[in-house]
Amino acid sequence: MNHVAPLIAALQAELGAAAVITAEADLEGFIEDWRGRYKAPAICVVLPSSTGQVAASVRLCAAHGVPVLAQGGNTSLCGGAIPAQGGPAPVIVNLSRMRRIRQIDAANGSMEVEAGCVLQTVQDAAAAAQRLYPVSLGAEGSCQIGGTLATNAGGTGVLRYGNTRDNVLGVEVVLPDGTIWNGLRALRKDNTGLDLKHLFIGTEGTLGIITAATLKLHPLPTHHALAWFAPCDPAAALRVLGLFQAACGARLAAFEMINQQQLELVLEHVPERRNPLAGTHPWHVLVELADTGGHEAMAALLQQTLEHAAEAGLILDAVLASNESQRSALWEVRHSVSEANKKGGLGLTTDCAVPLSAVPAFIEQATQAVHALEPGLEILVVAHLGDGNVHFIPFFSFERWRALPDSAATAGALRRCVNDVAHALHGTFSAEHGVGQTGLAEMAHYKSPAELSLMRAVKQALDPANRFNPGRLVPEPESSKPLPASAA
Repeated sequence: MNHVAPLIAALQAELGAAAVITAEADLEGFIEDWRGRYKAPAICVVLPSSTGQVAASVRLCAAHGVPVLAQGGNTSLCGGAIPAQGGPAPVIVNLSRMRRIRQIDAANGSMEVEAGCVLQTVQDAAAAAQRLYPVSLGAEGSCQIGGTLATNAGGTGVLRYGNTRDNVLGVEVVLPDGTIWNGLRALRKDNTGLDLKHLFIGTEGTLGIITAATLKLHPLPTHHALAWFAPCDPAAALRVLGLFQAACGARLAAFEMINQQQLELVLEHVPERRNPLAGTHPWHVLVELADTGGHEAMAALLQQTLEHAAEAGLILDAVLASNESQRSALWEVRHSVSEANKKGGLGLTTDCAVPLSAVPAFIEQATQAVHALEPGLEILVVAHLGDGNVHFIPFFSFERWRALPDSAATAGALRRCVNDVAHALHGTFSAEHGVGQTGLAEMAHYKSPAELSLMRAVKQALDPANRFNPGRLVPEPESSKPLPASAA
């Protein structure tokens, strides 16, 4: 590492020695993903406390010809937040010290926050101002705003409020040459040319490092009505979704589906989780209504819609949350799937989205495709059914995984067969997790030459030296085979 000693010294002089981590033991939490599936070395980790320090760090790395990796809470499911395996070691710019909420404008429905703010902190601050920041996901207690913007995170609120992209008004970005672009506008309407913020939302730090954002806020729902029910099958669940959309309109806030295998894994591996229903059923759906008033009417509407579904033979059982404690407990079951899966075995999480009408066919055909390669393999399904995003998870026990003669090849083949089904149904292989390292080969395989050429042209224009997060999102022209590093 002697050749990078001058760079480290320069970073220490700019940020302070305490803000530059170089000791091997101290780097561990930054160079490996939280599931322990990706790990690669870094030159160091810098912890800037301001946008100016981010820009200075970027300029120093550019001067020394060293790549830069922006990192938030490191909660990625696709290896997007740690160094690329097989590539040059980067300087990791971790934004966790940049966690100020700069301002909240309740009348305008906006708040300006730094990229290192934890998502739940942002939600709580908005709620204190009687507003809602609606992006919600299982990692919200540790993921950071910058990471959610960089990946265009989805979550459980997309049905009503859209993805992260739909809830951002402006961004502040450090470009690959160290230039700071202040695009922190708080306008709903700005028709002055290209909407540049969308160059950086969802592009995983490959074009710029998001250091702050102006977020869109919504009226804070004060009343909720939630139920957990067992549909007969995914097709029945889709019909029940239609009943709720027709009866409840914009009050329908969430419609989440999991299968029995996934529920059993949560009950087995996450303490204090309970089966919401008395019996065992193949499929489960959590449905929630939310509004700023009318709780009794909303609860009655929830029950009435479920009764209509039962009369139509679409559901087998249901339970309604009668208080906030029961509501929280049901959401905790849903939000515990990632923790349970990590403890219970090795899941090859996919992130497909298909048109809502194709969800039942996708689940059936993907199951057949997986079992053709791995007979009898357990399948977990976690679906944001309201927006067509299905996490279809071929799931190995640790013993079965270790017994595979070539786990990397098996993982690549299973992911590809699931993604092939989604593609044939006019869907996508990445809906909300991002591309990271896991999906790079899929980008090369499924994207048209025209799309890849356009993306490479934008990358070349903004980052001609390919220093920002190399080995992510935009595949090299020859990159058409699964990467060995994407085994899990």
